[in-house]
Amino acid sequence: MRWKGRQGSSNVDDRRSRQVSGRSMRLPVGRKTRAGGGLGLVGVVVVLGISWLTGINPMALLGALEGGAGGPVYETSAPVRTSAKDDELAQFVSVILADTENTWTQLLRDYSFDYPEPTLVLFSNSVPSACGHASSATGPFYCGADSKIYIDLSFYRQLASQMNAPGDFAQAYVLAHEVGHHLQNVLGVLPEFQKVRRGMSKADANALSVRVELQADCYAGIWAHFAARQRGFVEDGDIEEALNAASRIGDDTLQMEAQGYVVPESFNHGTSAQRARWFRAGFKSGDLRTCDTFNAAQL
Repeated sequence: MRWKGRQGSSNVDDRRSRQVSGRSMRLPVGRKTRAGGGLGLVGVVVVLGISWLTGINPMALLGALEGGAGGPVYETSAPVRTSAKDDELAQFVSVILADTENTWTQLLRDYSFDYPEPTLVLFSNSVPSACGHASSATGPFYCGADSKIYIDLSFYRQLASQMNAPGDFAQAYVLAHEVGHHLQNVLGVLPEFQKVRRGMSKADANALSVRVELQADCYAGIWAHFAARQRGFVEDGDIEEALNAASRIGDDTLQMEAQGYVVPESFNHGTSAQRARWFRAGFKSGDLRTCDTFNAAQL
């Protein structure tokens, strides 16, 4: 990608120099939080895919992100040393975030929508959010309750080494996917999803989650469309890096690698083929109407 020398976003909250620790308490009965989607790049619906890779109990992660483990979190002042490589990566994601801001501000203006920009929180090890306390093992996630995207940059090393998805455009895709969840929040998709899924069976809720996630993939493809056509970000091989990343984090691929078999009714992000297909659809069209995964007869 041709990203160096470009302007970064002012909406980056870099917490990597702070070590976070402490305890959390369950919220009082009746208090609700709005959790966002997630990857995951991740939030509520991204967390299960990450759990299959890491072996962490998905219900524990899901409970944390939905506010079940919310409460006071105490930060220590212990510094975390950042490397020059990670500092460059932090600048990279800031530039990508700025470009997504340009894309969605312009596109939503055509639909008479304002685009309130999300904040990107960079953290190390663990982080408190309005959706609960999360660790690096959660993976990148979006929290609709505070309109923030959370990323521990170490995830990108895992993406390359453990998930076989190297490349800077693969990294950009992860962030663009999470920004796609923010767009869903702005347009009302995520709040509606959180509302209707409470009355669904687990299988039906998973099926709806797949459509939410695939739409975020399609939105990431739309960003890539304009990054390539209008602003000259994209070099040869970049789109292939994104398609490979989308394929490597499909539910079927993650489950097969983690446990040696797949459970289709538990899919909540979509298969590798579906994730790549919807990213490609957004990339080819650059049109929001292409991303109506909820009315698509075939995913």
